Amino acid sequence: MIIKTKIKDLLIIKNKKFSDSRGYFKELSREKEININLPFTVMSYSKKNVIRGLHIQTQQSQGKFVSVLKGRIFDIVLDLRKNSKTFGKIVSTILSEKNAKSIYIPPGFAHGFCALDKENYVIYSCTKYRNAQSEMGIKYNDKELNINWPVKKPIISTKDNNNISFQDFINKF
Repeated sequence: MIIKTKIKDLLIIKNKKFSDSRGYFKELSREKEININLPFTVMSYSKKNVIRGLHIQTQQSQGKFVSVLKGRIFDIVLDLRKNSKTFGKIVSTILSEKNAKSIYIPPGFAHGFCALDKENYVIYSCTKYRNAQSEMGIKYNDKELNINWPVKKPIISTKDNNNISFQDFINKF
């Protein structure tokens, strides 16, 4: 089931999950429903309280179909499409193994998340291959964005600690 958000082309997908005494089988994506080609798939593992992001590729921007295989994340997307009516707007949602939700993030958005469980495995199917030369990020704790992260002492990578402010992103791009 496709759930439209307040931002054009940003979709939350309630996946079909079939459970029995052995466990479950879950559909993650159906190309005919979202009509998007996803040639590149990666995954990440994060411990509890890890924040990743807010990441974007400034060239060859990727659309991302994000699902949680195990655990639970507080997922954040930030619209950075200059001509969008929702430029600078944020949508947050909880994605988890249990709620069977995924999110499709169109190209032109920054993405990040906070890992909420002890173990969190996240899979990303992307519309384009990774372009390491155009990777950058916006500070997760940018005062202008005012994101209410659900963790008091986040674990942040050195790379993400060096991300730029939202205002610097606007000025640069």
